Amino acid sequence: MIRIGRIAGSDVLVANSWFLVAALIAYIMGPRVDEVQSGLGAWKYVVGLAFAIALYLAILLHEASHAVVAKRFGFRVESITLHFLGGATSIVGEARRPRQEFWIAVVGPITSLAVGAAALGLYFVVPPGLGRLVIEGLAGANLMIGVLNLVPGLPLDGGRVLKAGVWAATGRVHTGTIAAAWGGRVTAVLVLVWALLSATTGSVVNPVILAIVALFLWTGASQSLAAARVVRRLAQVVPHELARRTLAVPDDLPLAEAVRRAREAGAGSIVTVTSDGRPIGVVDEQAVNAMPDDRKPWVAVSTVARSLAGGRALPASIDGADLIDALRNSPASEYVLLAEDGSVYGVLAAADIARAVQR
Repeated sequence: MIRIGRIAGSDVLVANSWFLVAALIAYIMGPRVDEVQSGLGAWKYVVGLAFAIALYLAILLHEASHAVVAKRFGFRVESITLHFLGGATSIVGEARRPRQEFWIAVVGPITSLAVGAAALGLYFVVPPGLGRLVIEGLAGANLMIGVLNLVPGLPLDGGRVLKAGVWAATGRVHTGTIAAAWGGRVTAVLVLVWALLSATTGSVVNPVILAIVALFLWTGASQSLAAARVVRRLAQVVPHELARRTLAVPDDLPLAEAVRRAREAGAGSIVTVTSDGRPIGVVDEQAVNAMPDDRKPWVAVSTVARSLAGGRALPASIDGADLIDALRNSPASEYVLLAEDGSVYGVLAAADIARAVQR
């Protein structure tokens, strides 16, 4: 992965597979360049490479539009990546409302269609030659990208538009995701049928490329479907019902004594607190088990406790989308649940959440 710059505060990355695609595009464009202007020799492939770069700049503009709109809605965008099949924008978090999902998704195809329309307009004013050839390719590619991305199936942008529509109609985000994921699977099957027909009857598009696209669509749709099912179960989890009984101890208490008190109290977790009772850490069960017994009387319990900074302290009333966001933004093995008065309600273990989701 190569970093080539930043757009809207996000890294722009180019996958190694892009160079393979660029070389392939240059090779395919070579004969067409010869038709337009003969006698270039090996330079015709340089023209083809220039077209590949121009095409991916248009794809970058498509992805950048996703990033800009996502940032306007308050989301963090980690990176924009150009790869074998086009591009991807890594947005942290999920849309909280259908409107956000719709606009973040639809702006990409709109951008591609606008670039394609502008290139199509230039085609009629640019004189014949290599310039018109590049513009012709950009017009066709961007119009095709814009239209195909509006196909209503995940992981395409049109799938997210469908998801937003079903979500708005039903009020359930997972219903929208499931509908869009099945749309993606249906699209994948249709593309595969197209690939099989192309292999026997011939087609402008290589059947191998069509088969790769079908596999990409099926895999992305299946992943979205599995994620939707997990999110639906996770949204039904009631954290305070899963909370382990917890013992609060001073952070300078010897570890052996803290463990002894927890066993006597029947507590499943230990939280360290300050002298005024404010929770500051949660004891890592794995770290306790890894500590030799002969050392436990001589080390403070704070040495095996993880700080509650960074989102590891959550309100006991948290659930639904807020819980999902907390787990996604601050991955941890344990979270301390706090009552309304700031006291420790209990400890929520990630392992307990996983078991609840798998039931």
